[in-house]
Amino acid sequence: MKFPSMLGLLLAVAVGAAERPCFFAMDTAARQAPAEAAAVLAELGYDGFGGRPAAAKAYAAELTKRQLTFVNAYHVTKFAHGATELPADLVQAIQALEGLEATLWLGIQQVQLPAGLKAGPTTGDTVVVPALKQALVLAKAKRVKLSLYPHAGFWADSVQTCLRLANAVDDADLGVTFNLCHWLKVEGSERDPAPVLKAALPRLNFVTINGADTGDTRKLGWDKLIQPLGRGSYDVKGFVAKVREAGYHGPFGFQGFGIKMDSKELLKETMAAWQAMGSK
Repeated sequence: MKFPSMLGLLLAVAVGAAERPCFFAMDTAARQAPAEAAAVLAELGYDGFGGRPAAAKAYAAELTKRQLTFVNAYHVTKFAHGATELPADLVQAIQALEGLEATLWLGIQQVQLPAGLKAGPTTGDTVVVPALKQALVLAKAKRVKLSLYPHAGFWADSVQTCLRLANAVDDADLGVTFNLCHWLKVEGSERDPAPVLKAALPRLNFVTINGADTGDTRKLGWDKLIQPLGRGSYDVKGFVAKVREAGYHGPFGFQGFGIKMDSKELLKETMAAWQAMGSK
């Protein structure tokens, strides 16, 4: 019998590791204090954690002890026509991530337009694009990247809106996120995400998933659209396959907002479902 060389084994391990996507938990699921969250995530096999700017350094310190990554921090802001400075909350959020080599997840909740201007699908871009360019100047100085986070009910509620903005800004430090639960709420379960994933791929740097039901998802509540991974009638495994087929090799995050379960049990069940997908 011919045994592989040590170099061959190392290469095989490296290739296998490269094919396994990073899987992290958002703080909506990993709800423990920093030290406990890091311990639980490490025990269960997660690669990292996504939290909030204010607590970023505390979580990052504990995650590092476990060889885990503080992946990103979620923040919501508003932009207004005529503003010469960035919103103070956005400045604080960027500054809070300095030194962490992390990404700021940015949800754009509202855009204030000039008085009397009729709002169209892209009218707010004239306010948002310059503001994002200004935000990137500060972010680059702090070694922070930005990723636009589409959120149902926000001004930037769709992947297409976020991608349009990112393309207009055209900066490698500004990416976009695909959130499955918000896609289902905004676009519905019948729309094929594959074309949007392929269009977003050059700027796509995060994908969030969770269990969900199918049907008329625009009318479903969040309790049906955000479930432990492995539950619900929506084919999340098929969705993940489409993401991978589109050429995406970046991190996947687990969204656990509103799930009324013990945090560790939720994370344990979700990891089992992730592993059953053959993703790890």
